[in-house]
Amino acid sequence: MADGFGGPTPLYLLIGGAVVVLLLAQRFRVVGRIVSFVFMLGAIGLALLLIGERGRFDPTFARIASFLRLDQGQEVVGREMRIPMASDGHFWVTVRFGDIERRMLVDSGATVTALSSATVEAAGIKADRSPFPMIIQTANGSIRATTASVPELRIGNIVARDLPVVTSPAFGDMDVVGMNFLSRLKSWRVEGRTLILTPNHPQAGTAS
Repeated sequence: MADGFGGPTPLYLLIGGAVVVLLLAQRFRVVGRIVSFVFMLGAIGLALLLIGERGRFDPTFARIASFLRLDQGQEVVGREMRIPMASDGHFWVTVRFGDIERRMLVDSGATVTALSSATVEAAGIKADRSPFPMIIQTANGSIRATTASVPELRIGNIVARDLPVVTSPAFGDMDVVGMNFLSRLKSWRVEGRTLILTPNHPQAGTAS
């Protein structure tokens, strides 16, 4: 059940209780130092968790998460690219377009790879000059999107060249790897909580 702030009531009770304990602990020097240290560790852990979660949507946080090794990164094993399932139950990959990197959702339900307007602009990708926009059906209804082509897209040891993509301001900050990328692979599958991508021609690359 949610309270007036829109969050779970037990969480607010826990935070309130923790504050009370912390204040009471200040009356006792040794106990207070111990409690303060424990709370400091908890605050650091919470901050790291928030950075890791926000990094999937915000490039700045993604760079911080990568620097702190919080992204539980993908790994190249032999010819395969292995991506662990994230805490939200989805698979996220670090993708490089030229000189920039993005964390992208792998979605086998998406026909075409979709990029946010911010990613297209940062990567210097030129939109096609077609007078006919593409209409895409989403969970929120139909949206108009512009088509483009990515000269080179890298995910670890996988390289896709001249990959068609769609872009629209309606995508917000979301970037998605779709089936038109996955279909270029030799194979892809999910084993347990790991997504395994096998390219036809593995390239030299890093796991990120």
